[in-house]
Amino acid sequence: MAPTRQTDGARAEAMAAEFLAARGLVVVERNWRRRCGELDLIARDGETLVFVEVRLRTRAEFGGAAASITAAKRARLAAAAGQYLAGLDRTPACRFDAVLLDALDPAHIEWLRNVVD
Repeated sequence: MAPTRQTDGARAEAMAAEFLAARGLVVVERNWRRRCGELDLIARDGETLVFVEVRLRTRAEFGGAAASITAAKRARLAAAAGQYLAGLDRTPACRFDAVLLDALDPAHIEWLRNVVD
């Protein structure tokens, strides 16, 4: 059976989680979904809570993986993160990171920190 966007996306998220764990982050949630949006990965980097957007773009006609994080996407990420934080007892320091893949290959992972203000 040929891979689908959904299975490729799940593989990309698993690769991203392994990549981040190898760099000391602890993944605490995967695919956290609410009506306002989805957070691919939520991790802890020390005391900082990190909301991670994983983007896979295997074709470059419309830009690479970074180009796919539009202003609308950033707004949905911020809304979902706000909802996640509302369920916590206290609000920790937070940041938004992106893990970008242009292929399903761990050698082609790019990690960008603080992609949303």
